[in-house]
Amino acid sequence: MEKSTQNLAITATSTSINGLQKIGLFLGFSGLLVLALSFFNIEALNNSVWLTFSLLSITVGCIVYAKGLYANRPEGISNTGVFFSSLSFRGTVAWLIGIILTAFYVFLYWFPEYLGLGQNGASNTGIVAFFDPLSLFLNGNVASQWFVYGTLYCVAILGLGIKFMYKYRHNKYQLFRTGSVIFFQLGFAFLLPEILAKLNPSDAYYAKDLKNMWPLNYYFFDEWHVNNMLQGGNLGMFMLLSGLALIFIISPILTYFYGKRWYCSWVCGCGGLAETAGDSFRQLSSKKVSAWKFERWLIHLILVFSFVMTVAVIFTFLNNNPEKYLISKNQFIYFIVSFIGVFTFVLYKFKKNDLDTDAKFTIGSLLAIMVLVIVMNFYSGNHNIFFLDSYKLREWYGFAIGSAFSGVIGVGFYPILGNRVWCRFGCPMAAILGLQQRLFSRFRITTNGGQCISCGNCSTYCEMGIDVRSYAQKGENIVRSSCVGCGVCSAVCPRGVLKLENDSEKGRINSNEILLGNDVNLLDLLNTK
Repeated sequence: MEKSTQNLAITATSTSINGLQKIGLFLGFSGLLVLALSFFNIEALNNSVWLTFSLLSITVGCIVYAKGLYANRPEGISNTGVFFSSLSFRGTVAWLIGIILTAFYVFLYWFPEYLGLGQNGASNTGIVAFFDPLSLFLNGNVASQWFVYGTLYCVAILGLGIKFMYKYRHNKYQLFRTGSVIFFQLGFAFLLPEILAKLNPSDAYYAKDLKNMWPLNYYFFDEWHVNNMLQGGNLGMFMLLSGLALIFIISPILTYFYGKRWYCSWVCGCGGLAETAGDSFRQLSSKKVSAWKFERWLIHLILVFSFVMTVAVIFTFLNNNPEKYLISKNQFIYFIVSFIGVFTFVLYKFKKNDLDTDAKFTIGSLLAIMVLVIVMNFYSGNHNIFFLDSYKLREWYGFAIGSAFSGVIGVGFYPILGNRVWCRFGCPMAAILGLQQRLFSRFRITTNGGQCISCGNCSTYCEMGIDVRSYAQKGENIVRSSCVGCGVCSAVCPRGVLKLENDSEKGRINSNEILLGNDVNLLDLLNTK
């Protein structure tokens, strides 16, 4: 009898790849090779044919590889072998990709000339020149490093987003939200702004990405940006008013009905890249209590930094040019302090029983902001805050948070720390939406604790580091400020324990006093009885 060599273990992984996967890899690496060669300023490559070939090859390669990988698998989500893969569990491949991504972001933000960006009126070279034909077609200007980045960003979300959809093709919610982030990234974040720039060539620059709101767009209230929008005619005024409406009206309403997932998992570009290109790394997020504590401190400190920086910049240009604006600097400060004071009082008065640790940190942040704003009003010069130039403060924020954290660490460290490092630890938008999701939203993840078998899939694949299993074991609704509503915990649950729901606020927060083995020392508990 012939001896079988097949591994029947449920954790067994196959190292062989089929024909479709080979074709996909060939196409993808061919496109990447052309892209890499463009760094060397090869004249023959600087035309639209090679650019089209490169971008299409990468995108189609991802799609073909995904079809070969997932098409013949049975229904259900398979993550078999993720902890044995060099890519998905901090192996050599992961570190190599992390180093390449980190280096790319460093050059992108601080040394764009090494990518080929022309200096002092010189023509572009390298990879930036490689994208000139597409940039000229879309916006009428030669490419910048940001155009290159935006294009590659879209290619990653499109190609790897379709791969994600193949993997989760039996889950309607995953298909919906992935299609949504692809649509908003390609349409609202990339194509529409480029086309609008071409149609309005005389306008000074202002952000035309309708979905990128403050505080994620941290320069929205900068004087130059406000002035450019005011001088931008009907389009500029529309962008200003829509930006304000998004912050103060649209976002609160949508968060009330759908939780922060409407933005973090359906619309946001950062979340879109994390969910598509970063899907292979979601299991790397730390579930330690120490990581949770660090998360709460850091994200709310950044929220305070963001808010104070914005208030300082607005305070400065209101002080320097009082005749240009409808309100004075003192009126502005009084409004900010009054708004935060009233909001904090109402929050504590009517929602104090529903406040978890995350929400208390946010309230503490709001009080800190109020105190800092008051002090700033009394100790500031024309454009100084605590003897620091407010625009210099804005530059520090842009460097440390807007560039180093959100880009270099937030994306460059995907293969090492997981795909939601920025969203979890640094995004001030996530902190604001998280407070509302906890206290003023209909969204929750309900649990059927009686069905839970404690397999741990939900916690393992939670990209935000939430120990979902502990809630499921108690039969407790998950109403966490940090939850982005990606729904993967529900998708990977083999027993249907978890369900994303929008319902009335009544009974939404139902903390059950059920003791688990890791909650208490049982011997100590018995001795006290």
